[in-house]
Amino acid sequence: MRSLTRKAATIGATLALAMSGAVLAAAPASAATSCYASSCTGLDPANTTCANDAVTVSTAGPVELRYSPSCRAAWARDRNAVPGEDVSVRNHQGDYWDYSTVTYSGGNIWSAMVNDKDIQSQAGSSGTNGHFQTGWY
Repeated sequence: MRSLTRKAATIGATLALAMSGAVLAAAPASAATSCYASSCTGLDPANTTCANDAVTVSTAGPVELRYSPSCRAAWARDRNAVPGEDVSVRNHQGDYWDYSTVTYSGGNIWSAMVNDKDIQSQAGSSGTNGHFQTGWY
Protein backbone atom coordinates (compact mmCIF):
# COMPACT_ATOMS: atom_id res chain seq x y z
CA MET A 1 0.00 0.00 0.00
CA ARG A 2 2.80 2.36 0.91
CA SER A 3 4.46 1.66 -2.46
CA LEU A 4 1.24 2.54 -4.30
CA THR A 5 0.94 5.83 -2.41
CA ARG A 6 4.55 6.69 -3.22
CA LYS A 7 4.02 5.93 -6.92
CA ALA A 8 0.88 8.08 -6.99
CA ALA A 9 2.72 10.95 -5.29
CA THR A 10 5.63 10.64 -7.73
CA ILE A 11 3.29 10.61 -10.72
CA GLY A 12 1.38 13.59 -9.31
CA ALA A 13 4.57 15.59 -8.71
CA THR A 14 5.89 14.73 -12.17
CA LEU A 15 2.61 15.80 -13.75
CA ALA A 16 2.59 19.08 -11.79
CA LEU A 17 6.18 19.78 -12.80
CA ALA A 18 5.42 19.04 -16.45
CA MET A 19 2.36 21.30 -16.39
CA SER A 20 4.29 24.18 -14.80
CA GLY A 21 6.94 23.79 -17.50
CA ALA A 22 4.27 23.98 -20.19
CA VAL A 23 2.85 27.15 -18.63
CA LEU A 24 6.29 28.76 -18.41
CA ALA A 25 7.12 27.78 -21.97
CA ALA A 26 3.90 29.40 -23.21
CA ALA A 27 4.45 32.71 -21.39
CA PRO A 28 6.79 34.41 -23.92
CA ALA A 29 4.48 33.62 -26.84
CA SER A 30 1.56 35.37 -25.13
CA ALA A 31 3.53 38.64 -24.86
CA ALA A 32 3.12 39.31 -28.60
CA THR A 33 2.01 42.96 -28.78
CA SER A 34 0.44 45.42 -26.42
CA CYS A 35 -1.61 47.15 -29.16
CA TYR A 36 -2.37 46.74 -32.85
CA ALA A 37 -3.07 49.31 -35.58
CA SER A 38 -5.76 51.78 -34.47
CA SER A 39 -5.52 50.68 -30.83
CA CYS A 40 -1.93 52.05 -30.84
CA THR A 41 -3.02 55.57 -31.87
CA GLY A 42 -1.95 58.07 -29.22
CA LEU A 43 0.16 55.60 -27.23
CA ASP A 44 3.81 56.11 -26.34
CA PRO A 45 5.89 53.49 -28.20
CA ALA A 46 8.28 53.28 -25.23
CA ASN A 47 5.40 52.00 -23.07
CA THR A 48 4.43 49.23 -25.51
CA THR A 49 6.12 46.29 -27.21
CA CYS A 50 6.04 48.20 -30.53
CA ALA A 51 9.55 49.60 -30.09
CA ASN A 52 10.98 46.06 -29.93
CA ASP A 53 10.77 45.41 -33.68
CA ALA A 54 10.68 49.01 -34.94
CA VAL A 55 12.62 50.00 -38.04
CA THR A 56 13.36 53.39 -39.54
CA VAL A 57 11.52 53.49 -42.87
CA SER A 58 12.14 57.11 -43.89
CA THR A 59 14.37 59.99 -42.80
CA ALA A 60 14.62 63.71 -43.46
CA GLY A 61 17.36 65.66 -41.72
CA PRO A 62 17.25 64.67 -38.05
CA VAL A 63 13.74 63.17 -38.06
CA GLU A 64 12.99 59.50 -38.61
CA LEU A 65 9.70 57.76 -39.36
CA ARG A 66 9.69 54.63 -37.21
CA TYR A 67 7.43 51.64 -38.02
CA SER A 68 6.57 48.52 -36.04
CA PRO A 69 5.53 45.57 -38.26
CA SER A 70 4.02 43.65 -35.33
CA CYS A 71 1.95 46.61 -34.12
CA ARG A 72 1.27 48.14 -37.56
CA ALA A 73 1.93 51.58 -36.04
CA ALA A 74 4.26 54.49 -36.84
CA TRP A 75 5.82 57.39 -34.94
CA ALA A 76 8.39 60.16 -35.37
CA ARG A 77 11.76 60.18 -33.64
CA ASP A 78 14.73 62.54 -33.42
CA ARG A 79 17.78 61.04 -31.72
CA ASN A 80 19.69 64.34 -31.62
CA ALA A 81 17.05 66.86 -30.60
CA VAL A 82 18.11 70.37 -29.66
CA PRO A 83 16.39 72.72 -27.20
CA GLY A 84 12.90 73.67 -28.39
CA GLU A 85 12.67 71.00 -31.08
CA ASP A 86 9.44 69.07 -31.70
CA VAL A 87 8.50 66.01 -33.74
CA SER A 88 5.15 64.92 -35.12
CA VAL A 89 3.58 62.09 -37.08
CA ARG A 90 0.43 61.88 -39.18
CA ASN A 91 -1.30 59.35 -41.38
CA HIS A 92 -3.64 59.55 -44.38
CA GLN A 93 -6.65 59.02 -42.11
CA GLY A 94 -6.01 62.37 -40.47
CA ASP A 95 -4.61 60.98 -37.22
CA TYR A 96 -2.03 63.51 -36.07
CA TRP A 97 0.13 63.30 -32.96
CA ASP A 98 2.62 65.86 -31.80
CA TYR A 99 5.23 65.74 -29.07
CA SER A 100 7.03 68.94 -28.18
CA THR A 101 9.78 69.29 -25.66
CA VAL A 102 12.53 71.58 -24.58
CA THR A 103 15.69 69.57 -24.13
CA TYR A 104 18.50 71.09 -22.13
CA SER A 105 21.17 68.60 -23.11
CA GLY A 106 19.72 67.20 -26.35
CA GLY A 107 18.81 63.58 -26.93
CA ASN A 108 15.92 61.38 -27.99
CA ILE A 109 12.40 62.71 -28.49
CA TRP A 110 9.55 60.89 -30.18
CA SER A 111 5.88 61.31 -30.91
CA ALA A 112 2.95 59.18 -29.90
CA MET A 113 1.98 56.49 -32.42
CA VAL A 114 -0.56 56.50 -35.24
CA ASN A 115 -2.27 53.61 -37.01
CA ASP A 116 -0.28 52.50 -40.06
CA LYS A 117 -2.27 49.42 -41.08
CA ASP A 118 -2.99 49.61 -44.82
CA ILE A 119 -2.43 53.39 -44.84
CA GLN A 120 0.62 55.65 -45.06
CA SER A 121 2.29 57.82 -42.43
CA GLN A 122 4.73 60.72 -42.44
CA ALA A 123 6.99 62.23 -39.75
CA GLY A 124 8.11 65.81 -39.33
CA SER A 125 10.21 67.99 -37.06
CA SER A 126 10.74 71.68 -36.58
CA GLY A 127 13.04 73.72 -34.42
CA THR A 128 16.23 75.69 -34.60
CA ASN A 129 17.66 73.26 -37.17
CA GLY A 130 14.80 73.95 -39.58
CA HIS A 131 11.69 72.12 -40.72
CA PHE A 132 11.88 68.56 -42.07
CA GLN A 133 9.31 66.06 -43.35
CA THR A 134 9.95 62.45 -44.26
CA GLY A 135 8.40 60.75 -47.25
CA TRP A 136 5.14 58.85 -46.83
CA TYR A 137 5.47 55.19 -45.90
